[in-house]
Amino acid sequence: MNTLPLPTETPHPAHAGLDGYRTADLVEAFAADQLNAVQAVRAAGPALAAAVDAAVPRLRAGGRLIYVGAGTSGRLGLLDSVELHPTFSWPRERALALLAGGPGAVLQAVEGAEDDAAQGAADLQALAPGANDVVLLIAASGTTPYAIGAAGAARAAGALALGFANNPGAPLLAAVDIAVLLDTGPEVISGSTRLKAGTAQKIALNSFSSSVMVRLHKTYGPLMVDLRATNAKLRQRALALTRRASGPSGADEAAAAAALAACGHSVKTAIVMLRAAVDAAEAGRRLEAADGSVRVALGE
Repeated sequence: MNTLPLPTETPHPAHAGLDGYRTADLVEAFAADQLNAVQAVRAAGPALAAAVDAAVPRLRAGGRLIYVGAGTSGRLGLLDSVELHPTFSWPRERALALLAGGPGAVLQAVEGAEDDAAQGAADLQALAPGANDVVLLIAASGTTPYAIGAAGAARAAGALALGFANNPGAPLLAAVDIAVLLDTGPEVISGSTRLKAGTAQKIALNSFSSSVMVRLHKTYGPLMVDLRATNAKLRQRALALTRRASGPSGADEAAAAAALAACGHSVKTAIVMLRAAVDAAEAGRRLEAADGSVRVALGE
């Protein structure tokens, strides 16, 4: 058995005197080390792209995104899951998160919960995963039993299992269908994977889910046109998006607001109404025929 510490647990060779640093040097050390998170995600680009391409057909067929993790990894999965609805109108019931120790572990660590592989499997099985579901297993160490147990249950159910870990050769990466290695190495504070390992996970999850949503026609160019205006800030954003996307010179505020009001504040529908000079019903039909793609609905 390999008894050497995991790279994420190994003391950083450049910061043996960390506790003696001046404050400005402490801040620089932590900030500079975060650059390695970006490099790790970019190196994982091919694996992330493969994960997106494998996930999209399942999600088009009605599958769910299910995030699984413990501690910081679990909380990052939860964060990604809850942001999909306000950003892309992704149904809440199709973006779920399992955190070792249950919902209470969001605010307070539940000792030992991450060590229970059987509980990880049971928690996932309770969601009745199916072949169209996409399960994201997240663990900085890649050795977390809770995540590994859930990975086994996901694959047994025929779901797509995606593994995110920060150590090469981690067991989790061998237990999934597509492995995403985020090789961030030692932390400035040894073993504190809430630092650049967590940053890399956040970037990777953002990159994965955002790419999936683009492939599912949740954007028009770089514009997030599938948002739902549920508060004042989002209503203003919806209005601005509609005006910006409605043509080369953009619709005036009154016309954009009228279109939004006529279609239940669906930005996509309002854009098609304004650009194609059709009513809300016809714009809705065109979008439905185009699988939700504004570009295809406009014949572009």
